[in-house]
Amino acid sequence: MWVNGAEQPRGLGAIAKTLSMDMRSEDRAWLKMKLDALAKARDEQGFMLALPPDGERVWQSGVVAAFANIVRRRCQALGTFGDIESQATPVLDALFSKKEPKAGPLGTMSWTVDVANGNTGDDFVLGVKELQLPDGSRRPYSIWLAGEYPKALDGLCKLLSLDMRVVDANWIGIKLKKLVNFGEQNGEFWAPVPGEDRSALYASTVAYIASLLLHRYKVLGILDDDGRAIQSAGILALPDAVRVIQNETAPVKGKVCPSCHAAAMIKRDGCEFCTACGWTGQCS
Repeated sequence: MWVNGAEQPRGLGAIAKTLSMDMRSEDRAWLKMKLDALAKARDEQGFMLALPPDGERVWQSGVVAAFANIVRRRCQALGTFGDIESQATPVLDALFSKKEPKAGPLGTMSWTVDVANGNTGDDFVLGVKELQLPDGSRRPYSIWLAGEYPKALDGLCKLLSLDMRVVDANWIGIKLKKLVNFGEQNGEFWAPVPGEDRSALYASTVAYIASLLLHRYKVLGILDDDGRAIQSAGILALPDAVRVIQNETAPVKGKVCPSCHAAAMIKRDGCEFCTACGWTGQCS
């Protein structure tokens, strides 16, 4: 899935890229939860929109909500959610909390960092809420932004917050790796490299957010340098996928995928695409 157009809000493309992996999961209820979350997002100004297939005019709370409702209408037209109660929900079942845990009067642990992109005018604080698990480790479970930024990024935060609550950290690792090279027109900027005493050029504000989050997961000992879980819970290790990786075969053979290491990475629509795990790399 992708969005195209000169006037599209910044951040909407990142939402589409992130949601594409959810579409390829064997969990229709998970996809529906993601679309329902996006449909509640609010932008600066709502508007009326004629929705397919009959052109019914419905009030939208913003562009992100409109995007979610259009995709949801298409899924309904295809019957994606028709027999959802009888379908397996492996990703949904792997959530350690379906709803964001709410902090009590004593508050919660959090990690914050300032982000500023002079080319786009973005100037905000990225906040990450964290839980302390029974074994004493810390686990991020929600992100938010405060300041000057395109409000479409609130929708991206909603998606990533749900991904953070999947038990297997490989899930959020793959999502973030898909965004580290996400580019925007005139969105490149120099920023400090997380954990290092130097700066580097990042393709967009979204790409920098992804790099920051990957670094945080690394500091907490959850992900390694390649964005893979140090201790995997196995939700992504489905039998067919394991067989593909072990035999280094796939429906379409290609280069070795940096995510699942299967020899299955090909070019699709100008982008690197793994036919074994669905990983999407750089686009030309």
